[in-house]
Order: sequence, then structure tokens, then C-alpha cells
Amino acid sequence: MKHIPAAAFRTAAYPIHFPGSEGARAASFNKIELFGLSLSSASPEAAASHIVAEAVHGRKMTVNFINAHCVNVRRKSYSYRRALAESDLLLPDGIGIEIAARMSGLEKPENLNGTDLFPLICERAATEGVGLFLLGGLPGVADDTGAWACGQYPSLRIRGTQDGYFDKEDEDTLVERINRSGAAILLVGFGVPLQEEWVARNRHRLEAPVVLSVGGLFDYYSGRIPRAPTPIRAMRCEWAWRLAMEPRRMASRYLVGNAVFLAHAAVEAARTNGMERVAGRAAKRALDVVAATVAIVVLLPLFLAAALAIRLEDNGPVFFRQKRIGANGRTFSMIKFRSMYTDAEARREALLSRSDRAGTCFKMHDDPRITQVGKLIRRLSIDELPQLFNVLGGSMAIVGPRPALPGEVAQYHGRQWERLSGKPGITCSWQVKGRAEIPFHRQAIMDRAYLRRQSLMTDLRLIARTVPAVIGGRGAY
Repeated sequence: MKHIPAAAFRTAAYPIHFPGSEGARAASFNKIELFGLSLSSASPEAAASHIVAEAVHGRKMTVNFINAHCVNVRRKSYSYRRALAESDLLLPDGIGIEIAARMSGLEKPENLNGTDLFPLICERAATEGVGLFLLGGLPGVADDTGAWACGQYPSLRIRGTQDGYFDKEDEDTLVERINRSGAAILLVGFGVPLQEEWVARNRHRLEAPVVLSVGGLFDYYSGRIPRAPTPIRAMRCEWAWRLAMEPRRMASRYLVGNAVFLAHAAVEAARTNGMERVAGRAAKRALDVVAATVAIVVLLPLFLAAALAIRLEDNGPVFFRQKRIGANGRTFSMIKFRSMYTDAEARREALLSRSDRAGTCFKMHDDPRITQVGKLIRRLSIDELPQLFNVLGGSMAIVGPRPALPGEVAQYHGRQWERLSGKPGITCSWQVKGRAEIPFHRQAIMDRAYLRRQSLMTDLRLIARTVPAVIGGRGAY
């Protein structure tokens, strides 16, 4: 049986007591008021522990998750708004809610999506002897999810399962069956808003203390739909993976829905931050999200071809992650296609004296650390494409000063620090005018000029000029 270490709990907002434990553990929930909703943020471990504790003590609680899609649906559906209003716990889910919180100047919420919480809930439920009932998905999907959970946590009790395709006249029988099962936690996965409306309609007669609406969770744990790779999840871009996996079904939700959500987020933020500044920031972010999403979908065959070529050349990793300095000096992990041999960083020190560029940034022609595939993907800037996931995750923008290495930033002097006042980008003004041929002190001046005059039209012009600059290849090495 796999055990997940218990996390340290923060200062209690209200206490949660576990029978048989030494003393009382407390889950700290921070309240975030956003879009007229009161969202509860805590560590995933604390949230899962609280959910199971309420089930242990038989206290009724209805839990729902709020992501960008939920906000869009809520604006259109009265019954869904009413269902959310009757919830006892609303948990922030996904990068969209984090972006909206940042735009409004609020504390960054935890990402408490149901898919990540499910194993934590199962582990705690197995320890406390709490039974689960799984309701939803295609025929067999809930069964397979239960089998996965019991395989991971052998002492977990799955009290029953039922797919989401039942007749309306069978609803009374289903509710009775759930009640007879003795399950203390009911997970309902019909998708938004059907699951929340079903729970609201039947909550008064459901005896399970805790009910969670979990969307497509069962599809992942049953193995019906593969989850995004860990690096993509770490960059908070799982929604882009879902779009790539199911483009026809998800295009409207993500391509159109994300733009609509960002517009709502901008209006929400404007109430407290001032309209002009928020509108400009929201427009830039909307451009980033839409442009990056479209580029990933269109260039997916190129992504796959590059990954295969890199892998075949030396059997090394496809991606290269490197710590870079972003806006206001914050560090982040930038992802690229690997264009160098795996020992490149160890060999860098010996090559510093041969740099073709004086000053801060190291660059050299015919760098011996670059692979044969690396020379091609660098020449065409294909190695930079994975940074589109950094853009979706919010650590980078499409247009902005190129992100610097920590060692380079340590050598900044004078006003060069000002290039860190904006979010770093994939392309910028000096990228379209010569790239590595432009000395760093000139790059810094051009970056500062861009940050002073940045606008949506400036970004669009630089994006348009990037394509011919890449094809021309000037300064690319």
C-alpha cells in the first residue's frame, strides 16, 4: 500500500478532529471572494483531511469545484447558480481561477482540483474506514475507477458504483441504493452543470454525509482518458492537453470559453484595480492564451517530430528545463526542446572564454555542445516552442524581454535591472532585429523601451515580424 506523507497544517481557521489521533489537527482555509463566490483555499492534504473528517463525524457537507468553465456556465444558468449557492465548500480549481485572483490583487489560491484530491481522499478514507460510492461516467468507468482505488489502497471500502446513464424514473431507486450502501462519501461525475443540479435536487434525501461533484475524474483513474504528462501538469497547462486529446469536444470550452472567462476576470478586477491598467493587462493575457493555444494545436505534428528526432539521436531526454529569472526577479522553470548534449552545463565553464559576445550573455558559433538535431531546431527556433506551455502557465508571455539566467542577472548594472519589470517573452523587439548579433547592452535598452510603450498593437506587430525573422535566421545559433 502506498502511503502519502501527512503535510504540515497551517494556522487553523477552524479545527478538524480525527478520532484516534494524538490531539487535534487543524485545516486552515483561507477565504477568497471572487465572482460573487466564497472560495476556500488550503493545502490539498488539509482539504482532503477535512472532507474525510466531516464524513467520519457524519456532518453533512456538499463540495463543489470552481474553474473557468464553471464561472462561464454560472453566468448563464440560474439552476447552476442556485446549486452553487447551496454548497458548503467551494474549492478553486485550475490556472484560470489563479489568474483571476492575481488580476484582482488577491492571494494566490491553491489548485484544489478533484483529480488530484481523489488519491488523498482515498488514502485518508482507507485509514478512517470511510466508504465511498462512485456515481457517473460511461458504463464500466466507475467500476474501473473503484478497482484502481482499491488496488492503490487495499483497505479502502468502495460501497458501490453506478454509471451516469440511467433513466429519470430510476432516480428514486438509485438514491435508495446509495443510502443502503452505507457510503459516507458520494462522488458524482456527470459534468458541469448536470452533476451539481442533480445533487441539489436530491441532497435532502441522500444520507451520505459528504457529496462531491467531480466532473470527469473517473475517466482518468479508469484509464479511459490519459492524463497530461507531469511536466505539463506542473506548468498548469492540463487543459491544453485535454484540448489536444479531444479538440472537437473541447474547442468551444477552451478556445472560446477561456477568452470569455478572461474578459469576465478583467471586469471583476476592474472593480478594485482601475479599468485602464486592468484592461490592458487582461488584453495581453487573453492574446497570450489564445495565441499559445492555437499555436500548440497547429504545431502539434512539429512538436512530435522534433521530440522523436531528439530522442533518436542520443536517446537522451526530449525536454530541457532551466531556472530563469522572470518578472520582478521571480525565478521560474523554463522548458525547451533539448538542443545540446546532456553534459552541456558541465562543459559551459570551460567555454566561457570563447564566447562570441562580450559582457553578460554567453554565445558562441559552432558550440561543440550542440547536437546535430540541435543545430537544426535552433536555426529554425523550434527549440523555443515548448515555452508556449510556459505562456499558458503564466510565467511567460508571447512578447516580452527574453528570460535571463540567474548568473546573467547577477552581472546587471545601472538600468539593466529594469528589463525585469515585465513578464519575459518568447519573442521581443531585438529578437526580430538580429537576435544574438545585437550586444546585450543594446538588448537591455530595447527591452526597457518596449516595457514603457507596450500595448496590444505593439505585441501584434512583433508577433507578425517574428515569423519572417525566424525564417531569415539572422543571429540564430
